[in-house]
Amino acid sequence: MIEADVVALSRIQFGLTASYHFLFVPLTIGLSVLIAIMESVYVMTGREVWREMTQFWGKLFGINFAMGIATGITLEFQFGTNWAYYSHYVGDVFGVPLAIEGLMAFFLESTFVGLFFFGWNRLSKHGHLTVTWLMAIGANLSALWILVANGWMQNPVGAEFNYQTMRMELTSLWEVFFNPVAQAKFVHTVSASYVTGAVFVLAISAWYMLRGRFTGFAQRSMVVAASFGLASALSVVVLGDESGYTLTDHQKMKLAAMEGMWETEKPPASFTLFGWPDQEKMVTHGAVKIPYVFGIIATRSLTQPLPGIKDQIKLAEKHIIQGVIALKALALLRKDKNDEAAKKSFEENKKYLGYGLLLRRYVADPGQATPVQIALAARDTVPTVLPMFWGFRIMVAIGFFLILLFAWAFWETTKRRYGGKLFRRVALLSLPLPWIAAELGWFIAEHGRQPWTIEGLLPTFMSASDVPLASVVLSLGALVLFYTSLAVADVYLMVKYVKRGPVAPRKPRSGPKSLPAPDISTPGD
Repeated sequence: MIEADVVALSRIQFGLTASYHFLFVPLTIGLSVLIAIMESVYVMTGREVWREMTQFWGKLFGINFAMGIATGITLEFQFGTNWAYYSHYVGDVFGVPLAIEGLMAFFLESTFVGLFFFGWNRLSKHGHLTVTWLMAIGANLSALWILVANGWMQNPVGAEFNYQTMRMELTSLWEVFFNPVAQAKFVHTVSASYVTGAVFVLAISAWYMLRGRFTGFAQRSMVVAASFGLASALSVVVLGDESGYTLTDHQKMKLAAMEGMWETEKPPASFTLFGWPDQEKMVTHGAVKIPYVFGIIATRSLTQPLPGIKDQIKLAEKHIIQGVIALKALALLRKDKNDEAAKKSFEENKKYLGYGLLLRRYVADPGQATPVQIALAARDTVPTVLPMFWGFRIMVAIGFFLILLFAWAFWETTKRRYGGKLFRRVALLSLPLPWIAAELGWFIAEHGRQPWTIEGLLPTFMSASDVPLASVVLSLGALVLFYTSLAVADVYLMVKYVKRGPVAPRKPRSGPKSLPAPDISTPGD
């Protein structure tokens, strides 16, 4: 067994680096499409202001893209350094989309980013516009493949456990790619990224207008951000609902934890607007509920029940017992691969193999587990409910607020008023909100999967590398220092170029001052 402290610190390290990296991903995706739209207008109209807009927002995109690449590389190395058994166990499956994502990010996307910045005076207008759109498409495809990999961790399809190699092996790349969880996560994440880019442009444009600088530039940027942002914010709600709907079939425990639903209610289940979940007593204190709403949203029916956490714990106990049977059959097969009775028993119970492994936290031989240990392992299948419950509600509240903000912005821009001081201040203060919502969404998706690294297959405590605790502490400290330095550099560069604005101030020419022109007017003229 790997030390609990090593597992905990490895999770903290990966969580910190992933959360920091995810600060840059939404803005990269969102800005890439916005600047492609701006350059399209420039090519269609020939107006120079739209070229200035494309170059200015493209400069901020470039800073953000570079930081995203720097922080993303560290994540991939951690699979080998901190999560060695995970990489060994599922490398044949997880490595495929991860490798394609690397090709997309480091070859396709980076190539077009370079052409975008250095091709302005070397490519035709239409050629450069093509490069810009390919850069935006590359950014989206890069996100697609990493979310396909992550979606497989949430819903492992297209793969089978091979008892001869003791590893998961890919059986269908088609199933992995068209995994419903992965596809729902992709469209939801991308639409949220578009919202992030739109809020970024809207907030900075509002700041320019509050200070009376670059007004024409800011107004045009605000028009693009308002219309694009409103459409994106509305789509986030629709696609977020679809993403949640997939949990009904594939991650029922995560869904119940988000709702703090301890008991199975008569369908359709009510939605808890406010409350304070108490995981130890399995009750939500001071719950304020809206009848029928949760059941209708989660199941899209009036008759389908949603299992509560307590019932799912009881079901997990049954799965753990079946997992123990699978582990016993696996032990026999490792001794004799031709044992037909063991093969039959293993095939009947192999989908519960991961549940049997949950017992390794309490006993070396799961076959010797007591009923108390089985009950403890079953209760481990419940993620920490309180942060899930409130994280989901804060994320949803931010989403609806941003819809109202963009609707307000759209109304102001269509009337060519571009908002008064109140609107501009609200838009500026809203700048951090999409990042807060995105980080909460990422936390809910990842923490809600616990105690699994791969849902139902591999527990997190078995996935980590067996390394000295001091090594993890040292690498965690180094990463904190490195990422803090990157954060300071990123904020400095962003603020510097935003303050400078789309047009750099012209420096006076060096050399002797010119003499005033002689007065050649005649008296009386």
